[in-house]
Amino acid sequence: MSGLRVIDLTRVLGGPYCTQILADHGADVIKVEPPAGDEVREWGPPFHEEDAAYFVGINRNKRSIGLDLASEGGRAVLLKMLETADVLIENFKPGTLEKWGIGNESLREKFPRLVHCRICGFGADGPRGGNPGYDAIIQAMTGMIAATGSPESGPMRIGVPLVDITTGLYAAIGILMALSERQRSGKGQFLETTLYETGLAIMHPHTANYFMHGKPPSLTGNEHPNLVPYAIFPTKTDNIFIGVGNDGTFRKLAKEIGKPELGTDPRFARNKDRIANREALRAELAAVFSQHEAEPLCNRLLAAGLPAGPVQKIDQALTNPHTIARGDIIEKDWYKGVASPIRLDRSKPSLRRLPPKFSQHAAEVLGEFGYSKAEIDAMVEKGTVCGPERKR
Repeated sequence: MSGLRVIDLTRVLGGPYCTQILADHGADVIKVEPPAGDEVREWGPPFHEEDAAYFVGINRNKRSIGLDLASEGGRAVLLKMLETADVLIENFKPGTLEKWGIGNESLREKFPRLVHCRICGFGADGPRGGNPGYDAIIQAMTGMIAATGSPESGPMRIGVPLVDITTGLYAAIGILMALSERQRSGKGQFLETTLYETGLAIMHPHTANYFMHGKPPSLTGNEHPNLVPYAIFPTKTDNIFIGVGNDGTFRKLAKEIGKPELGTDPRFARNKDRIANREALRAELAAVFSQHEAEPLCNRLLAAGLPAGPVQKIDQALTNPHTIARGDIIEKDWYKGVASPIRLDRSKPSLRRLPPKFSQHAAEVLGEFGYSKAEIDAMVEKGTVCGPERKR
């Protein structure tokens, strides 16, 4: 993505996650923050100096400038930056940019090659058009919470902000699609990704099941609604997860654990039979697994091509020998993070910049756009451009 300039007006999670993907692969991402800064700088502890780990984890390889877009002067600076930008990404409430006179129609007229991406909660139209969106609320509204948990626990929120993160991924994909189309048409375009539609889109296989049989999913805990066995099992040491996707794999698993008769047992021979006799099969497998230690058992099953893995805590995952061998942890000075999972053969991601301090690069960025030191100082004095101190 070297040579691509991205003006990032987003904050919190979905947008910054999207632009970090682009930044990791070479894009020049200029993070434009409001005078109070991106609010997730405050979402701690833990903190590095004044910035929360939440912010640090999704804002590397970017430059930061604090800019008051509510002011005419701030909007003038933004328009100057957009003259050489390829992508504008923002997550303002629909209608905000229009209120400021810099809505999509105005931007399209001024910058016909600009790709303008908006991330929002529900979109601009429809009964909830313009409503704010939050990950957990979208999980609740799209059936995700109702499908997660066990009969004992009741409905549960998924423990990672899956909707926000996936919305960021969809936004990155949409931006790349629009840039690809621009190579043919010579024109940019507006694209929108919403948390609500993302939440619906990732509810597979529950939506597909519902369209087929008209029944909402029940709470199955760690069990899969369509596959058996696909669940957590205890061993002599730790829990393991077994996931079997077809009848052949099940027969292979049965043979590998010394119980080949399970693979031909009419109660378990086909997946639909295993679903009908879920509890009986669980008891058979649990009796076998209880005689083994988790790590050696999973290593043997994986080596045989079978889907099995120990249930690890985050510290175990981050220090796992495979994680280390693959170079999945990147470090620079005080910073440590998880590397980009996109592994291109020739165009490798890199850690070029640490997560920026608030408005750390204001003078540097504005200088590149032709502003003199005197002009920059005047804008800082006026409050159009922010110095390193955030407005609390």
